[in-house]
Amino acid sequence: MAASKAATRYATALLDLSIEMNLLEKVNADVMMLHDLCNSNKDLLAFFHSPIIQKRRKYEVYQALFNGKMDKMTIGFLNLITKNGRENIVPEIAESFIQQYRKHKGIVDVYVTSAVALEPKVKDAIVAKIKTSFKGDVQLHESIDQTLIGGFVVNVDDKQIDASIKSQLTNLKNILLN
Repeated sequence: MAASKAATRYATALLDLSIEMNLLEKVNADVMMLHDLCNSNKDLLAFFHSPIIQKRRKYEVYQALFNGKMDKMTIGFLNLITKNGRENIVPEIAESFIQQYRKHKGIVDVYVTSAVALEPKVKDAIVAKIKTSFKGDVQLHESIDQTLIGGFVVNVDDKQIDASIKSQLTNLKNILLN
């Protein structure tokens, strides 16, 4: 729990500084790259979590890996995190930064799971309906789950709309059994 609070604080500081320095889009791209690297490269995660590797060596690795690929401010931020002994929470900081960036930009993620691929008209109707309830730019993420039988499930933030045949059959079964 303490690590996530620290990650949120570091992410907030990075977001605020990048806004102040007018580098928000560049830093966001850097953090997205770092997030993807953390998710795909176990060696990088081991590097961040290693207490054996000296801080000076980690600074050198940051320069070798990211110089020319990341903004100097982002590399400096990694150095600061390492100086404070918090490099083990870099993946959490990246995740928190991405969430805060999306909130700052007003981006609303909508996750739709359906039994079959949805037609463009249905997608547009879902997005239009979501826009009436949520302010911001709606980004639709679609996945297919054939166990739903038919219909769809929409998740936005902590809200869920279940219009699947599977859930309707389950509800009907519960009513009949009671």
